[in-house]
Amino acid sequence: MQSFIGTVSKLTLENRLAVISNGCTMLVQGYPRGSCLVETSEGAKKMACTATLRHNPDSGHERLIKSLLVSRPEDYLSIYQSGCNHTCLKCHSHEFSKVVTGKWMSASDIANVVSEYLDYVTVFEPKEAATSWHAHRLCNHCGMCVTMGKRPPKCPEKLSPEQIVLSPQGFGPARNIIAFTGGDVLCRPEFYIEAAEKIKEVSNDFHVLLETNGYGLTPKNLEAYSEGGIDAFWLDIKAFTENTYRKLCGTTNQHILSSVERIINHGFTLEVLTLYIPDIVETDEHIQIAELIAETDTGIPTTLLAFFPCYKLLSPDYRPPTVQEMVKSYTAMREVGLENLRMSNFGVFVKTDQDRQYLNEALGSKTI
Repeated sequence: MQSFIGTVSKLTLENRLAVISNGCTMLVQGYPRGSCLVETSEGAKKMACTATLRHNPDSGHERLIKSLLVSRPEDYLSIYQSGCNHTCLKCHSHEFSKVVTGKWMSASDIANVVSEYLDYVTVFEPKEAATSWHAHRLCNHCGMCVTMGKRPPKCPEKLSPEQIVLSPQGFGPARNIIAFTGGDVLCRPEFYIEAAEKIKEVSNDFHVLLETNGYGLTPKNLEAYSEGGIDAFWLDIKAFTENTYRKLCGTTNQHILSSVERIINHGFTLEVLTLYIPDIVETDEHIQIAELIAETDTGIPTTLLAFFPCYKLLSPDYRPPTVQEMVKSYTAMREVGLENLRMSNFGVFVKTDQDRQYLNEALGSKTI
């Protein structure tokens, strides 16, 4: 372990990636392997990094991509990947993140799509706003300004109707952010760094955002990402206590928690998300996550997301949180000191007029 670290620190980025690529990057760097098995079309089980990532001598590293589209409410080009180093019981993309499926795409293939997207972009954000979190300040995604020629009462009024475009997921702006989402093999930086280089060749106005569970964000991998042109991370902290995390995801979370400070220290833009899952991830966990974030920077954009039953956490055994539960956790996290905290998935926990009234009385009418 020590000799590997000593060697890596003296290498160029290209050589460092060659060392990292030799076998399981986590084991090589002294970390446990993730919950990485994915299912092939033949029903076999393979490691995600070998089944959904490959090197082509002619085109470089290639990744299995399920789809590419302008996602809502994120308002950026999302690249949905097959293969993941977690096995999350509540995964909403399990049909492709834990199953080998999609089209092989190289960094150049990605860049070709990005080149087309450049003509579609209507909002150019600074790097510090290269997040999903910042999208909510621009648009409510109702489309009224386009379809009816008028704005709704709670419109942010930040954009003109000409900046609102239609995507498969609805109306909104198209921002200058390219996000890799879905399955996560960030423990293998090679493809992402090649992709970032090609994307920046299309335009330096693009920001590259990696949506991640954080498992692959070891110190050495983060160093490679820092040198390799990545701009931002969206870190999904699924739970704070290790036993809870293992139950949900099949892995440890110890180095994930410590990655918050490392990400900021490297100068990346960071946003954090956590879920409210009744009886599993509740206010006590949220307080500890908020304290972890606040120790680094109370201004880190953070989202408290309401869980809805899916995949292996299904009704009636599992349920969404109530509005009272969400308000309790939100209030507790704010009391820790988080300055840029928001809730999301309102439709999951605000179902009645009484729910809306409770939320307005507790937090104010501008919460939704």
